[in-house]
Amino acid sequence: MSAPLMKEREACWEARDTFWKCLDENMEDTSKCEKFRCSFESLCPQQWVKYFNRRREYLRYKAKLEGGEFLPSENPQKS
Repeated sequence: MSAPLMKEREACWEARDTFWKCLDENMEDTSKCEKFRCSFESLCPQQWVKYFNRRREYLRYKAKLEGGEFLPSENPQKS
């Protein structure tokens, strides 16, 4: 795979941002954002799509941790 050109990268990032904005506005309802997801996946290299999806999940998890939504268990179970 060759590196995307600058215009291709910008189109990918714009498609990603549009898709993520749609997800945010529709409470993660992917059915309402299908056309944006298709655009995102067609304009970005597959490796980038995978990375961006993982990054989004990480950022959402991090925000929940920082917001105090996750608390450590009182009785941690050891396996």
